[in-house]
Amino acid sequence: MSSSSAASGISPIADAAPLSLCAREPFVPADRLVAEMVPPPRFDSVRFATYIPDPNQPSQTEAVGVLEAFAAGLGGAHTAGTAKRGFLGFGKGKAAKTPAGPRGVYLDGGYGVGKTHLLASLWHATPAEPSLKAFGTFVELTNLVGALGFQKTVQTLSGHRLLCIDEFELDDPGDTVLVSTLLGKLVDAGVALAATSNTLPGKLGEGRFASVDFLREIQGLSAHFRSLRIDGDDYRHRGLPEAPAPFSDEQVTKAAYATPGASLDDFPHLLAHLAKVHPSRYGALTDDLKAVCLTDVQPIPDQSTALRLVVLADRLYDREVPVLASGLPFDQLFSEEMLNGGYRKKYFRAISRLTALARDAKSLVKTA
Repeated sequence: MSSSSAASGISPIADAAPLSLCAREPFVPADRLVAEMVPPPRFDSVRFATYIPDPNQPSQTEAVGVLEAFAAGLGGAHTAGTAKRGFLGFGKGKAAKTPAGPRGVYLDGGYGVGKTHLLASLWHATPAEPSLKAFGTFVELTNLVGALGFQKTVQTLSGHRLLCIDEFELDDPGDTVLVSTLLGKLVDAGVALAATSNTLPGKLGEGRFASVDFLREIQGLSAHFRSLRIDGDDYRHRGLPEAPAPFSDEQVTKAAYATPGASLDDFPHLLAHLAKVHPSRYGALTDDLKAVCLTDVQPIPDQSTALRLVVLADRLYDREVPVLASGLPFDQLFSEEMLNGGYRKKYFRAISRLTALARDAKSLVKTA
């Protein structure tokens, strides 16, 4: 304990008080937002060689071969002609011509066939500096537009060799039009594209594949995409797992104090705080966290709050940050109306991810 702490009578446990997400209001400069568009930590080490195709599903082996060739074809000069481009690579190339044939790939398959693994492997295999490649979810891309503005986003990404978009949100018509327009600008600038997508609302029981929906939603861009169908069963055999029972406030608080780098927040206060922080900054909000401890978890009051929590859950899951909580279990966060509405896939994903992180956090109580 420091001498200043001793003089003030602060106890050792107070001297080691946990962090608070509610005390963080990160400012994230534009260059960091773009620099962080890389595969998340869970996919740092994946490569085509670590993807194990199902021998009973030849489409999986075929997809690896096609993507390896696609990555190899992205080497060399920027297709829009960097020598003829304007200041800092922006502006139109006078003699630039987009090469014939698809400049994009769409990975079309059900849950658990390894689409994100393959998408991240494509990013890693593309022969270009990381600063010339971008990887993010559809939500992260729309958040980037919200933070930078449309024209600045076009300028920022136009010099890239490759843009990978995971979980293209077919259930959000407004954002789909926005991103489709953005992608059109980037294709004109010579940027290669790769994407996966989710399923449209109301079609969850009609089949596992969404390529027709995806190509229709991006309209004029469809000619730029080659669809790769990836058959197979969910290797994780996911359903919606039962969330572990919550701990008591006392257990959560004790674990937060005993875990270096943990945060401790009241759940309703955290939800209110998320409304003050742009979702593009939620990654920075979790910087250097080793665990998130939450007390008094309650049902989400409205859809705007629910969608913000989904983004935070994604960032925590990407960074493998365990979540320890008291109150209600995570499978009771969202109302029946939400789980039956247009954003239900987002909410089920959040429940699944928070449940996984809650299981990871169990050891914090045992060692506290």
